[in-house]
Amino acid sequence: MPGNKVGWLIDRNINITNVCISGCKFCNFHCKINEDVQYITSVEEYCEKIDELFAAGGRQVLMQGGMHPKLGLDFYTGLFSELKRRYPNLKLHALRPPEVVFLANKARKSYRKVLEELVEAGLESLPGAGAEILSDRVRKIISPGKCNTHEWLDVMREAHKMNLVTSATMMFGHIETEKDRIEHLIHLRQVQSEKPSGNNGFVTFVPWPFMDEGTVLRSEGIRNTSTANDYLRLVAICRIMLNNIKNLQASWLTVGAATWQLCLHGGANDFGSIMMEENVVSAAGANYKMNALGIQQAIRDAGFEPQYRNQAYEPEEIPAGVKS
Repeated sequence: MPGNKVGWLIDRNINITNVCISGCKFCNFHCKINEDVQYITSVEEYCEKIDELFAAGGRQVLMQGGMHPKLGLDFYTGLFSELKRRYPNLKLHALRPPEVVFLANKARKSYRKVLEELVEAGLESLPGAGAEILSDRVRKIISPGKCNTHEWLDVMREAHKMNLVTSATMMFGHIETEKDRIEHLIHLRQVQSEKPSGNNGFVTFVPWPFMDEGTVLRSEGIRNTSTANDYLRLVAICRIMLNNIKNLQASWLTVGAATWQLCLHGGANDFGSIMMEENVVSAAGANYKMNALGIQQAIRDAGFEPQYRNQAYEPEEIPAGVKS
């Protein structure tokens, strides 16, 4: 956002399924396919949630799902097509590089072909989650079933060639070293430097601390020792190192509004969204909540001007009926 403006958005997270074979040790949300709590969200359930989103003024859903062994590319293209048929104005911010790699391997297709079919079905932007720490040493321990560093980055390279809007993330504060964190940022900066001139590439970067409540990592003695000062320093370093990524979003969901406000003075320029529904990080102890008025007031209290935006970080008018 230009000048003194700080971006924000109304959207909703919807989990496609809670079944996942990635085996992430930081995730309390996933389950195995034979567990009683397993589910796949139905079209009717999507419609109910999307109707609520539209009533609140939002138009975007962040659709994330695990790597379900029985769900292939046809399932996702069919789902996206149906949702776009019912809601032509709906913006689909969906899946992540690990799912793209999983679907490509399952369908024996290239990353480019998988992305093209997803975009044709309605995908409009690709979230940068699933990065955790871009170090294969770390990934083999905390997320053994997910794609490796090279694969994650290669999916994003293909997305950037297609001019698909993407983001990048980092989950820190577990078993990684400071060197791992810096190398993570170098990887992102390099991929961003390779994108075709004029294409979107990574429109934002979002770091957040590992939430440890009830996780396997915590049972193994790994705790989140990150403090507000740690987070502020990290945001400032990210702003300096990622000088080719325009926006930096601090994670109010995991650090709270007060720390987030300080981050605006250290390099962050975006609040993210109100997240009408969030189940994954919340399951590990992230309990902060904000509504549209609260977000705008927090931005003003920090000395900045709220600017409603879309997923491509383009300024938009605040939706009708939403108080400002």
